[in-house]
Amino acid sequence: MALIKTENLKKVFRTEEVETWALSDVTLEVNEGEFVAIMGPSGCGKSTLLNILGLLDNPTEGTYLLGGTDVSKMTEDQRTEIRKGLLGFVFQSFNLIDELNVQENIELPLLYMGVPTAERHERAKEMMQRMGISHRAKHFPNQLSGGQQQRVAIARAVIPHPKLILADEPTGNLDSKNGSEVMNLLTELWKEGTTVVMVTHSLRDSTYASRVINLFDGHIIEKAIL
Repeated sequence: MALIKTENLKKVFRTEEVETWALSDVTLEVNEGEFVAIMGPSGCGKSTLLNILGLLDNPTEGTYLLGGTDVSKMTEDQRTEIRKGLLGFVFQSFNLIDELNVQENIELPLLYMGVPTAERHERAKEMMQRMGISHRAKHFPNQLSGGQQQRVAIARAVIPHPKLILADEPTGNLDSKNGSEVMNLLTELWKEGTTVVMVTHSLRDSTYASRVINLFDGHIIEKAIL
């Protein structure tokens, strides 16, 4: 079953003098349980596409069905409501909140969902054990290595048990060892049934995926252009 389905998706960024087509006629399907890597050179539209798939933005034209629901013209409030619990995000820059410690960062999605305190603490404890960061529970982001910060970001993304994880260059700020560990974690989650869509320019990272989609100049193409 298609969890994601887009048809003729377009995205245009306009200023007073310039019109930039970031995406042109992107039609794709991602089935439940797939691990899809979106590849292409810098500026080809990868992150723009991921932002639309993650309901952080709307397309200019075209349709986007998420779980069978047309979400292509929803308001920000409507998109926010759908994102809760359904989507998990992992970013290259980690996007942790500096004023919150590891446990508090991980619990944040559950707090927004209204999960009771005792349950939040228990689920965060289990997640930290799985990610190997229990000993860092009371540390703050600036006290962690890059690999540890990305583990916290992944834990925060998956603690609501989302159906879909969207990862934007998840190893971009990591060395080879930490990058491999992060990719192994995403692979574990995929094998447990979570759908993963990852933007990457790394050929190494793309080998973890079950399928690769190549973008060039806002279009899906058959072969990669690197």
